[in-house]
Amino acid sequence: MKTTPLHPKFGVICHDVDLCALPQSGDFAEIRALFEAHSALLFRGQALDDAPHLRLAELFGPVENREAMAAGRAIDFEIPQVSNETKDGAVSDAESLHTLNLQANMLWHTDSTFLPIPALVNILTAKVVPSKGGQTELASTRAAWAEMPPDMKAPLQDAIIWHRLSNSRAKISDELAALPEMRQWPDRPWRSIWPNPVTGEKALYIASHAFAIEGMGLAEGAALIEEAIAFCTQPDYVYSHPWQVGDVLIWDERAILHRGQPWPYAEPRTLKSICCSAGEGDGLAAVQIIPAAL
Repeated sequence: MKTTPLHPKFGVICHDVDLCALPQSGDFAEIRALFEAHSALLFRGQALDDAPHLRLAELFGPVENREAMAAGRAIDFEIPQVSNETKDGAVSDAESLHTLNLQANMLWHTDSTFLPIPALVNILTAKVVPSKGGQTELASTRAAWAEMPPDMKAPLQDAIIWHRLSNSRAKISDELAALPEMRQWPDRPWRSIWPNPVTGEKALYIASHAFAIEGMGLAEGAALIEEAIAFCTQPDYVYSHPWQVGDVLIWDERAILHRGQPWPYAEPRTLKSICCSAGEGDGLAAVQIIPAAL
């Protein structure tokens, strides 16, 4: 498969691949190997409608169905939209809670760190793009961890970091953070380092949802979290993607922070996103905290 670098430190652009032809084309094994090695993959000019989008996701692992997780029962999966478009074809008001929630995605984060099972991958494709802005930015916590100064690494190396969805939403709006859907998940602890089981490389597992480090005071832990995110999101570790309709961007949630960028909210912007849950073969045990037996 022909590839070119996406960023000097991580990611590749994959050329001459038809994602709609998977799995019949036999390309997925190479795509998965590139995913493990490079953390982010870009495919341009794809016609990835819902059926092939879902088919591609299922090759990575179990599709993340948050509605079913929250309900504790089977609920039909609908591909989530990251969009300011409303059902009647208009756009959401710039001050609405829906738009504020989109703005919370403009904080550096990792998807699903507040869920019982974290995400392995996000597969994001562009359907409607604005005239300007609206980029998605990726930051490699694998590259950053490898180059992080020892004095910053030391308190993070064996840390347990606690995550809460409403923590990131409270940075945007107290009203947004108070919504029931932002508070339905109990606080979730994960180990701070997620080694890649294929390459052996380590990545810092962190997010804007992170609010505390076990064994530290809340203020001290929050300050270290902010300092670590700031280090990982320096320009040397960041790729900013300007969307074109038909782009498909895939990244490793174990090793990549991401965020959206603003755009003129009077214009529609719609991306479709499927996350897949991590499993044992993805190194999940390395970050899990197993409750002590009673």
